[in-house]
Amino acid sequence: MKKVFAVFAIVGAMLTSNVAAQEADENAEAQQTEQVAEQTEAAAPAADEAKKESAAPQEDQSLHHVLKQKFIEGGVPYMGAVFICLILGLALSIERILYLSLSSVNTKKLLKDIEEALEENDVEKAKDKCRNTRGPIASIFYQGLMRVDDGVEMVEKTVTSYGSVQMGQLDKNVTWISLCIALAPMLGFMGTVIGMIQAFDKIQQVGDISATVVAGGIKVALLTTVGGLIVAMILQLFLNFILVKIEGMTTEMEDASISLLDIIVKHEEEAKIAAKQTVETAPVVAE
Repeated sequence: MKKVFAVFAIVGAMLTSNVAAQEADENAEAQQTEQVAEQTEAAAPAADEAKKESAAPQEDQSLHHVLKQKFIEGGVPYMGAVFICLILGLALSIERILYLSLSSVNTKKLLKDIEEALEENDVEKAKDKCRNTRGPIASIFYQGLMRVDDGVEMVEKTVTSYGSVQMGQLDKNVTWISLCIALAPMLGFMGTVIGMIQAFDKIQQVGDISATVVAGGIKVALLTTVGGLIVAMILQLFLNFILVKIEGMTTEMEDASISLLDIIVKHEEEAKIAAKQTVETAPVVAE
């Protein structure tokens, strides 16, 4: 998990630093574009149309370039905070998905092996099978088999108690993913509000409501909201997938625990019958 966080943190830092470093270049390109636009307006209409047609293919830029440009237009501090939420949320989501994927086990085969070991009255063999199997279900089985000599009631209490512990392990870090989902749009809205304040400050400085100033300020302000909403939607998809996996594993844990108790009850009944038969046949052997 630490390696996953480290990789995502390094990637996020590199991307943010590259965007911040290229912001000055984008501003210089914007100034050059404005100068070219002024020269284009003074040119002949025919030449202007030709230039527009030649510039049309350049507008079809790559997705990476467009995202980088919108990231800079939205403001590096605010968009950077939203981007950090995305990196942290994805790191936590991938960690949970890997954990849940590695925790899955063939429950039917494990129960069959335990039942065969108990039929042979070899409890240690059943414990070794659970000990060598990964996942919360095998851990619950192992804890239950540790109390098999104390009776079915004690096994049931142990399985129930340790099952709650394993369910807590499944839900680990899910709260932090939900926090990233909630923070991303909030940070976007905060950037929008700050951008609107800056736009009104420009209007106050100019002393007149200019469509260019208002539209530009609102555009920049709304980009942070769009970024926050996109991040929240992406993380929400991962969270729903994780919750579905956790729900499925929880149901499987409950079914497997009931099956284990049935096997132990059957084992105890067979042991009692065998002991009873041994007592009944003992006097005959004595005679």
